[in-house]
Amino acid sequence: MKLAFTIAPGRGETNVLLADVAERLINRNIHVAGTVQIDTDRGEDRKCDMDVKVLPNGPLIRISEDRGVGARGCRLDTDALEGAVSDTEAALEKGAELLLVNKFGKHEAEGRGFRQAIATALEKDIPVLVGVNKLNREAFLEFCGEVAEELPAEVTAISNWLDRALQS
Repeated sequence: MKLAFTIAPGRGETNVLLADVAERLINRNIHVAGTVQIDTDRGEDRKCDMDVKVLPNGPLIRISEDRGVGARGCRLDTDALEGAVSDTEAALEKGAELLLVNKFGKHEAEGRGFRQAIATALEKDIPVLVGVNKLNREAFLEFCGEVAEELPAEVTAISNWLDRALQS
């Protein structure tokens, strides 16, 4: 199985890193399925907007709910996220060389989200690269067992792994 994950240290850094990796792969004409997350700052008093771009060319789906200034708790629009999952699963069925999942987050840790897409890709021997947040690292490892390789949050290290995974 070709499964790798990365965790960047700063808030939102994994999103930027994986968006860069995805762009590089698409520019090399690699058929990438999955999502990258794009956060848009809304100012000091508000949380950012979270959108995912379904790879390779969209759509762009808003996965956060605007709950107002000072709101607490989860802002994830799970219906919107499941729409991105559905689009990703359809892209896998059409043929992909790689699955890139922007984040194994709380939704996946609870048994939903991109879990089935990851399993489908691995069953089809399609390499999978996943961004994982620190809070859900243990849930991710529980989900995939010991087959996942942790990569440094560096473009070069990830690119080297992808080159090996895509060639084998």
